[in-house]
Amino acid sequence: MIADAFARAREEDRAALIGYLPAGFPSATGCVRALQAMVEAGVDIVEVGLPYSDPLMDGPTIQAAVDRALSAGTGTREVLATVGEVVRSGVPVLVMTYWNPVERYGVTRFAAEVADAGGSGVITPDLTPEEGGDWLAACAGAGLDPVLLVAPSSTDVRLATIASVCGGFVYAASTMGVTGARAAVSAVAPGLVSRVRGVTDLPVAVGLGVSNSEQAAEVASYADGVIVGSAFVRALLDSPDEDSGIRAVTALAADLAAGVRSKPAA
Repeated sequence: MIADAFARAREEDRAALIGYLPAGFPSATGCVRALQAMVEAGVDIVEVGLPYSDPLMDGPTIQAAVDRALSAGTGTREVLATVGEVVRSGVPVLVMTYWNPVERYGVTRFAAEVADAGGSGVITPDLTPEEGGDWLAACAGAGLDPVLLVAPSSTDVRLATIASVCGGFVYAASTMGVTGARAAVSAVAPGLVSRVRGVTDLPVAVGLGVSNSEQAAEVASYADGVIVGSAFVRALLDSPDEDSGIRAVTALAADLAAGVRSKPAA
């Protein structure tokens, strides 16, 4: 299904819009409602984050959301339940998780249960190909797309190694920093996307920093997918109540969806 989502976007001469929220935020039901609203407003692919107590890659915005989810008791079972609810919206759903929770849960068991919930893939930002043999085998057995990250510092050889084990798409981190909305998109991201395309035919999606339609249009001009997380989380954090938050993420998703369908200003 991930390939289908990118193919549909390509047919429409645009990039795919990928939206992220951690499961259990702003509440278990609120997360499902927000993700469903995002899909209705134009998000093509959904990432459901598995809250983790040591999120090395996440900035303060996502950390705040994850803390709330963990305090409410959100764990792997709640993540799987969220996936099961959101797949009813008709878009591919991936789980975004650090490696430790997967290893603790059981590699084969985790892959099987994500697939059973209707998930299409799993993003593991801190897993390397060298340490991922069992995981890659488990994903293959469960029919899941494993998505790994590449960074601006990655050598061409490293890009080829990582891309060779990815499924669905390659996640290109636009900066070397943590997650978070930024005033401007990284200037090195276009070069990174070009380098990745030199070693794989998979779509390349760019994440870290996109927060508005203008930035989405800019990234969509050179990448196959635009990944947005912190901006959606911030919209919920800044809202006085859950219903207001749902309206805020709906408006943001519509704005971003318009962005990936437009050309950046000259």
